[in-house]
Amino acid sequence: MFNLIDSAKKTKIASEKLSELDIKQIDKALIDVADSILEKKEYIKNKNKIDIKNAKQKGLSEGFIDRLLLTDNIIYSIADGIKKVAKLSSPVGKTVYSFKNKKQKINIKKVLVPFGVIGIIFESRPNVACDAFALCFKTKNAVMLRGGSDAINSITALVKVIKNSLKKNEIDENVISVVEDCSHETAKKFMKLDKYIDLLIPRGGANLIDTAKKESTVPVIETGKGNCHIYVDKCANVNMASKIIFNAKTQRYSVCNACESIMIHSDILSKALPKIKDELSKKDIEMRCDKRAYEVIKDYKHVKKATEEDFFTEYGGPVISVETVDSEKEAIDKINERSTHHSESIITDNSERAKTFFAGVDSACVYHNASTRFSDGFVFGLGAEIGIATQKLHARGPMGLEALVTTKYIVKGKGSVRK
Repeated sequence: MFNLIDSAKKTKIASEKLSELDIKQIDKALIDVADSILEKKEYIKNKNKIDIKNAKQKGLSEGFIDRLLLTDNIIYSIADGIKKVAKLSSPVGKTVYSFKNKKQKINIKKVLVPFGVIGIIFESRPNVACDAFALCFKTKNAVMLRGGSDAINSITALVKVIKNSLKKNEIDENVISVVEDCSHETAKKFMKLDKYIDLLIPRGGANLIDTAKKESTVPVIETGKGNCHIYVDKCANVNMASKIIFNAKTQRYSVCNACESIMIHSDILSKALPKIKDELSKKDIEMRCDKRAYEVIKDYKHVKKATEEDFFTEYGGPVISVETVDSEKEAIDKINERSTHHSESIITDNSERAKTFFAGVDSACVYHNASTRFSDGFVFGLGAEIGIATQKLHARGPMGLEALVTTKYIVKGKGSVRK
């Protein structure tokens, strides 16, 4: 019988032991964990098949099942990601500020230190368990995972492999733990474990993140909601715009950095939209258009008239909204109103317009002539990411190792007393 408090206590105790490990021990353990995941991939895939079968029986969407699936390639990618984290330099112990107060005869240093225990609450991506473990362990944080019920067999299988590998390295296996009870009631209790958990990172849809913000007594970093925009400026290269939008929308529907909304300057609408439609039609993308855009491509079999709600929606599937704007300022204002402050892009050959877009758009990642799909820890050189923060406190954008440490002041004196 799973006991949430007992599990949290064990994780907290394990986190305190992590300070005793040196970086070579941590890196070796990470490499061994990665190798163990590869060795046990058939076991992991068999457990994943149970989750996939259950999801299909429930009639869950293709996008949901795509997020849930663990293939050989995905497992290889998981293991490779862990090994890449092992090769990264740990920020723990790094001095970020120093000051010698000669009058008071004290030396002051501000250093980076672990949070302690980081709680991750997520939905259907089993790989999150491994990414979270690798980043937390590298920064000497323990991690407590609460995944969705639809992925529980896959998550527990991955964590079992990780725990067994840690034990072989004589490391307390409780540096990673799983909330095995997937009920909403237990999830809410998990969010209130501020006695044991130092930081909570929710990863998933809007409902999960909003619930965590409202219910949690543990400090929360908001991540993941992705109503990402691409603005096609009147000075855009139309061929470039269509290819970027096709990539940003169709490479993978279910990810938070996929483009969900297009804005097109009215001066270029009749030229750009048919070309964009031709590209998106290769994947039968449904386009929900405002009145002006609808009139341009109304003969397209997958076009619909948009509602106001469409412009605020993260679809996570083969649907995209299209809106016409009359100025760059209008585009920026509407993006700031409707986006989730994740990733936005401008397509333009005018560098001054790009600068204005960079300055005006209030999102974690802002692009010029590039797909929003690049918002990713690996692409940014951070290794595996624990999430993409869309708020402004502590961390923003793809969260790598330095997002998982806080600071401590170290003060040394020689019998110093304040005068």
